[in-house]
Amino acid sequence: MRVLVLGGDGYLGWPTALHLSDCGHETAVLDNFARRRYDEELGVQSLVAIEDLDVRAAAWKEVSGKEIPVYTGDLLDAEFVYDVLREFKPDAVVHFAEQRAAPYSMIDREHAVYTQHNNVVGTLNLLFAIAETNPDIHLVKLGTMGEYGTPNIDIEEGWLEVEHNGRKDRVLYPKRPGSFYHLSKVHDSHNMEFACRVWGLRATDLNQGVVYGQRTKQTALDPRLATRFDYDAVFGTVLNRFVIQAVLGLPLTVYGTGGQTRGLIDIRDTVECIRLAVEHPAEAGEFRVFNQMTESMSVKQIAELVAKHFPGPVQIEHLENPRVEKPEHYYNVKHTGLIELGLQPHLLSDTLIESMFPAVEDNKHRVEPDKMLPRVNWTRAKN
Repeated sequence: MRVLVLGGDGYLGWPTALHLSDCGHETAVLDNFARRRYDEELGVQSLVAIEDLDVRAAAWKEVSGKEIPVYTGDLLDAEFVYDVLREFKPDAVVHFAEQRAAPYSMIDREHAVYTQHNNVVGTLNLLFAIAETNPDIHLVKLGTMGEYGTPNIDIEEGWLEVEHNGRKDRVLYPKRPGSFYHLSKVHDSHNMEFACRVWGLRATDLNQGVVYGQRTKQTALDPRLATRFDYDAVFGTVLNRFVIQAVLGLPLTVYGTGGQTRGLIDIRDTVECIRLAVEHPAEAGEFRVFNQMTESMSVKQIAELVAKHFPGPVQIEHLENPRVEKPEHYYNVKHTGLIELGLQPHLLSDTLIESMFPAVEDNKHRVEPDKMLPRVNWTRAKN
């Protein structure tokens, strides 16, 4: 199968491309390198040094004998998107190419507008390009569990059967996102469902939980194949940040009470979920939704787990929560679709956490501790 990975230079896009290539798919990547520019803007760097995309692709050919063509460009350039689809002729497009951080979208007006324009318009250009070049292309799009918010009812996989005044219907599950970034993902989902319903496209929306880890089977083959390891308060995910704080002897910074519950997934399961979705495409006209997570924990429980398994003293510090969210809430997520396709989850365990400590120890000289403290406040609108 021919698979084009958008955002193929990113934290998840690059290991996904390697995994698909390793599994026998003819894989290409596309990126505009915006994620690297965010690092320059924020004055941070990946904990683990990452090579340029061309170097990575060359290293993969050297290690595996397989080529990953690289396309450089922006989804906001509609003509470029059409040209790439016509040239590569993918059977599936995996879409990671969006600004992915909630805090980044909440910095100020400029960042909120940028996030929604970049994410929503880029995805619209892609939908039109698929519809006009080959409507049979299967779009596999990375969404987020944050689209749902924290409703006081079970979270279904994208759709909800409702009965109202004696009548029944199947509707998209109600969304209550928690940032301008998460709102952009909701807009994407609605645009994708509309395109499937009206144009007969086929799409899979993967509402993913918080990803942890940095190594996959393929990235471990050569240091040049490493993917990002973000730790800062804007782009760093919570478990990765806690592990780094533990190694540095810093308190694990829990926002508020820590009662906020998160869906979690190992990076190895992320790349496998993408493979399963690609190899089992949605039907023509179908907007399919999977909740891409394997377990859930509160932020406090995650901190306590890291503290338990770190071979040394660890303190947990509660900071004022810069976000607007419920301190404690009901959270029961249905996530059976990918299991039914064959996913065998790696659940969070002491083995996984302990395997992350040496990688952090080897690179701790690259950490700027002050970058892990939250500086973006949800309650203040800024120009």
